[in-house]
Amino acid sequence: MSTPLSQAEQFQGLVAWLRDAIQSPEQFTLGYDAEASEFIRFNKGKVRQAGQVQQASLALKLINDGRHASVRVTLAGAPAVDQQRLADALKQLRDTLALLPADPYLLLNPEPWHSHNVQADPLPDTAQVLDDIRREAKGADLVGFYASGPISYGYASSEGAFGWHQANSFNFDWSLFHSNGQAVKASYAGANWNSERFAQRMQLAREQLAFLDRPAHVLAPGEYRAYLAPAALEEVMSMLCWGGFSAQALASKYSPLQKLYAGDAALSPLVSLDEQVSQSLSPAFSGEGYPRQDLSLVKQGKAHQQLVGSRSAAEYGLKVNGALCGEAPSALAMAAGTLAQADILKQLGTGLYISNLWYLNYSDQPAARLTGMTRFATFWVEDGEIKAPVNTMRFDDSVYSLLGSQLEALTADRELLLSASTYDQRQTASNLLPGALVKKLTLTL
Repeated sequence: MSTPLSQAEQFQGLVAWLRDAIQSPEQFTLGYDAEASEFIRFNKGKVRQAGQVQQASLALKLINDGRHASVRVTLAGAPAVDQQRLADALKQLRDTLALLPADPYLLLNPEPWHSHNVQADPLPDTAQVLDDIRREAKGADLVGFYASGPISYGYASSEGAFGWHQANSFNFDWSLFHSNGQAVKASYAGANWNSERFAQRMQLAREQLAFLDRPAHVLAPGEYRAYLAPAALEEVMSMLCWGGFSAQALASKYSPLQKLYAGDAALSPLVSLDEQVSQSLSPAFSGEGYPRQDLSLVKQGKAHQQLVGSRSAAEYGLKVNGALCGEAPSALAMAAGTLAQADILKQLGTGLYISNLWYLNYSDQPAARLTGMTRFATFWVEDGEIKAPVNTMRFDDSVYSLLGSQLEALTADRELLLSASTYDQRQTASNLLPGALVKKLTLTL
C-alpha cells in the first residue's frame, strides 16, 4: 500500500500540473491555505463541545498581458479530484480575463525564490490539557475556547517561486465568572504547553476574580495613573495596525500615524515596534509572492520603516518588503521594558489596573486619538494594593500621550497573544507585548 501524500507533496503536484497547463504568455500565482484543528468549548468549567476541522484551499490567480483574475478552490485531498477542480478554475479564469482591463498597479515578483519552514513542535497532548484545565479551574465558573493544530501555507508562481510554511500552535481563551455577573478574562497561547505556566496564569485570574466580590469603586471622569496589561495594550495596537504602518495609507494621508511618519510627533523613546516574522508563527512570504523579513517600524519612539505591498510599490515608486494584503503587521513585537511583574502595583501606587479594553474607535484619527471602554477586571489601586473593582468607564486619549509623553514604564515580561479568530480558518497572526504604566489616562464618563 502506498504512503499517502503529505499536504506539501499534494501542493507540489498541483503546482507541477499547473506549470504544464499554462499557455504562454500566461502567468500564474497559486496560494495554499490549510488547517487541521481541534476545538474544545467549555462552560461552567466542563467540556460542552469538542470537534475537529480539516480543510484546505487554493487561491489561483491567472495573469495575461496585465490582466488578472482570481478564484478560490476548495480541495478534497484526493489528487485526481483536486487536479480537475484546478483545471476547471483555470478555464473559468481564461474566460474571465478577456473581459477585464489591464491593471496599472500589478507588480509580479520575477524572482524564483524558495522558502521552506516547518515548525513541528509537538502539539499539546489533549488529555494533559484537559487535566490541567480541570485541576486549575476546579470550583470556578469557567467559560472558554481551546484550539490547537497545524496551520499550513504554500505559494508558487510561474516564475519559479515556491514557499511552504507550517506552524503548530494552541490557543486557550477563557473567562472566569463571578456570581454577580462580572468576569476576569485571560488567555494562554503558544507552541509548547507548559503546565506550570498555565497554572500561574489561572492563579492570577483567580486572584483577580476574588476582588470582584468587593463593592465597586466609583470614579468621576478625569485623569488617572493607569497600568495597561498586555491584553489591554493589544487593543490599542490593533487599532494602530489598521493603516498605521501601511505605505498606501501613509501615501494617501489616511494613516493614524501620519504625524509620526512625517516627523511632526513622536512616541516615548521606550517604544520600539518590529514586524518580527523570523520568531513568529507567520510565514516568511506574502500571498503576493514576496519574501518577508523582519522590519523595524518604530525605533525608540521615532518612525522607521513602513509595510510596503506590491500595489503600493507600483503606485508610489517604493520597494516591496513583503507586506501582507492590507499592509498590516502579522507578527508585531514591542520591545520589553524594565518593570518587573512583581513591582507593577507598587510602581502604579494609586490608580487604575486595566486588564482589558474593548469597543475601541478613533475619536480623532489624524491625532491618533482613541476612545473605548474598560472591560472585565479593571481595579482601583491605592498605595500599591488592589482595593476594589471599577465599573465600566469610557476613555478618550491620544496614542502620543499613552505611548508618548505619559508613558512611564514597560514591563520586562512580554505576553504572546495569538489571534483567536476562527473566521474562515484559524490564523497565525500574533502580538508580543509588555504591559504599560502610564502617568495619565483620561476617562470621560
